[in-house]
Amino acid sequence: MGMTITEKILAEHAGLNMVEPGQIINAKVDIALGNDITAPFAIKAFREAGGKKVFDKGKVVLVLDHFTPNKDIPSAEQSQLLREFAKEQELINYFEVGRMGIEHALLPEQGLVKPGDVVIGADSHTCTYGALAAFATGVGSTDLAAVIAIGEIWLRVPETIKLVYYGQRQVWVGGKDLILFTIGDIGVDGALYKAIEFTGEALSVLEMAGRFTMANMAIEAGAKSGIFAPDELTLEYVRGRVKNGYKMYHSDANAFFVEVKEYDVSRIQPQVACPPSPAHVKGVQELAEVTVDQVVIGSCTNGRLEDLRVAANILRGHKVAPYVRLIVIPATQEIYLQAIREGLLEIFVEAGGAVSTPTCGPCLGGHMGILGPGETAVTTTNRNFVGRMGHPTSLIYLAGPAVAAASAIKGRIAHPEEVVQ
Repeated sequence: MGMTITEKILAEHAGLNMVEPGQIINAKVDIALGNDITAPFAIKAFREAGGKKVFDKGKVVLVLDHFTPNKDIPSAEQSQLLREFAKEQELINYFEVGRMGIEHALLPEQGLVKPGDVVIGADSHTCTYGALAAFATGVGSTDLAAVIAIGEIWLRVPETIKLVYYGQRQVWVGGKDLILFTIGDIGVDGALYKAIEFTGEALSVLEMAGRFTMANMAIEAGAKSGIFAPDELTLEYVRGRVKNGYKMYHSDANAFFVEVKEYDVSRIQPQVACPPSPAHVKGVQELAEVTVDQVVIGSCTNGRLEDLRVAANILRGHKVAPYVRLIVIPATQEIYLQAIREGLLEIFVEAGGAVSTPTCGPCLGGHMGILGPGETAVTTTNRNFVGRMGHPTSLIYLAGPAVAAASAIKGRIAHPEEVVQ
């Protein structure tokens, strides 16, 4: 029996010729990632366990992104703790305000993740890096503490679900729509502790931004990880970014998949996930009666330059509806700067939007757009649980940047074709 991409990566990092689903392995880690919420707990556990030096000062990455720029004294204290730890350990990859970005957009941009890597992060959306053909998964802070100390982790090799996408996408349908449709089909536990391998002709022409979005939300289906096979688009992305060599893996023809599902993307219209679950998905046209108080375009899911371009193309020449708040958050400083150069931020501001420095902010109800009682938001973020972005009676609808931009203009959930003829 052959092996899947995921199994090959894990076997290599465990020093084994072969692994199989269910097997417990000890794998070497290429990148260990923490942020301003999770890393303080990991650092505390690291010290309590007697840790003195991290396993590799070039492979431990700290990013201040969730409550930064700091919104209050507790968040400032958390950031201060990370700053002091980074200085003490002489960490090479510490990202501070003004040089940072939302972690899961920042690391690929900076060339810190490469095909074939094992990436462990104390954040559930670490699975984003599967878009680069890496095995990436989120863990708890105490697990991260062990990783930063020894550079290894115990893992149970996951079974793999293969998802095949074919056909030609409709206009305005992107990676967010594909993954929302998928989660709506298999449910929030449809891939519980499994790896999702995304494949098919329709994905071979999906830009990297869309792939990052799909891998990012694999966790919303319960997956341990999501992964794409490397191809020319992958190589084009990593060229000039990745400084060290990398190894590309592909699933064997006789690899075992616990399940295979196929999707005809030509049948998929822009999707919206209704509260309170990413699996409660409907076509955008079914929700035209839902009025909107706030729209957020950003996050590790949809804050990339391609996402901003889509939103700007729809918002150009239009105004945000009265009493609607539009908040746009470029995912990294590099994206922010390029958006300035392309005139995208000017479009957002002229439309009546507010543009923020990179931050996770409103995605987790942290700052920069917390919802009040009974308010409704359309957002390009990745979760719409009760109270996720503010008051527990607020309502969160997840969508791609095209639907979000159109909704900001109309003041209700809207198909982009209602705005762009």
